[in-house]
Amino acid sequence: MTNDTNRPVALVTGATGGMGGEIVADLSRTHRVIATGRSVAALEDLALRTGCDTAAVDMTDAASLDGLGGSLDRLDVLVHAAAVSRARRVDTADAEDWALQLATNVTGPALLTRAVLPLLRRSAGTVVFIGSGAGTRPVPGSAVYTASKHALRGLADVLRIDEAPSRIRVVTIAPGQTDTAMLRDMIATAGGAYEPERYIRPASVAQAVRFVVDAPADVQLTDLAVRPRVEVSRL
Repeated sequence: MTNDTNRPVALVTGATGGMGGEIVADLSRTHRVIATGRSVAALEDLALRTGCDTAAVDMTDAASLDGLGGSLDRLDVLVHAAAVSRARRVDTADAEDWALQLATNVTGPALLTRAVLPLLRRSAGTVVFIGSGAGTRPVPGSAVYTASKHALRGLADVLRIDEAPSRIRVVTIAPGQTDTAMLRDMIATAGGAYEPERYIRPASVAQAVRFVVDAPADVQLTDLAVRPRVEVSRL
């Protein structure tokens, strides 16, 4: 990791995805950003484009998450953008589906947050969980992903209460349908037509993260829904 003590430090997971990459690009204007993901090649490309530091991390590997936390000496912003989605009903989801999605979408963020909590307490930092509309309402045919996003919101809500004495700000940003590879795969699996012009741009989600990070010091924005200008679906 490079050492630039003049800039606040942000850690962004899922940085090689559509949302994560845009969040890294935006925060890099004002922060030293550490971008994580599984693809080394994609991380190298992101570093060339944004000047970020990188760390290849699997959100399902607890030891890797602990190691990442131990490698840092400062942290002001933590953005959990890593996620995986497989469209599965209760009757079609197997143990692997549940294990992968819950580990990536819930357990991994919880363990990484635990690893860096001392740094966030020291800085009275900000934790951003990228949730989903699926975190507040059911999504037909997607029981596992919906359950994981409900759980992630619950995690954020309890963390906010427990860390209030440390003045850590905790927010869930819940985008609606966003033009990403994940959404493309979900719609393809369902046999639907993909219409990118109808969906939120990943850069718009990054702007929502910026809005939260730059909020005045006397407030925290706890829940922020980001919906398409013209609703595609209320699901």
